[in-house]
Amino acid sequence: MQEFSCPDYGVKSEVIVPSEKMRFHIETERLILRELRVSDLEDWFEMDSDPEVHRYLGNQPVKDIEQIKSAFQSIRQQYVDNGIGRWATIEKSSGKFIGWSGLKFVREEENNHVDYYDVGYRLNPKYWGKGYATESCRAALDYGFNTLNVLEIIGTVNEENKASRRVLEKCGLRFVEKFMWNDIGCDWMKITREEWQMQGALL
Repeated sequence: MQEFSCPDYGVKSEVIVPSEKMRFHIETERLILRELRVSDLEDWFEMDSDPEVHRYLGNQPVKDIEQIKSAFQSIRQQYVDNGIGRWATIEKSSGKFIGWSGLKFVREEENNHVDYYDVGYRLNPKYWGKGYATESCRAALDYGFNTLNVLEIIGTVNEENKASRRVLEKCGLRFVEKFMWNDIGCDWMKITREEWQMQGALL
């Protein structure tokens, strides 16, 4: 078996598995990535009710916090069923919930693919332009390749969302093909474990 040495971005991570739930704690230079909690719901609603956040997501901002509660329950169940799901993204300096990021194991078919790991992020606009999306994306990739030992990770982005695509490119994902998501043109991007290992060797 080939041993892979993943890039070191100063990421410290651990998984703590109590009797009935899974907890995560991953630290980067400026962020803490952890499991989503009930205490995050109001800040999460503030983020997802902002029309600017949904500009490239179909322009359907959240109208009711019950939608956030439903998403919260779904992600918590993903922790149990898949051992992974999106994380709360916390700014270390303020302790504030600034959005979510991380990996999701996708069981539904998308672009003729099923059962794959997807990296994603969604931040409150107050925290855009600080490099937090890139920092959290790199931490998620590190976790996926180094802890979960996955072979490849997918990223998808609206073809008009140039800023989000740049984040994926900075993290080493490469364009594969165009596809349609809910009548929206999107880019399908990918990085393999070998590519991640090579990227780390070049740093």
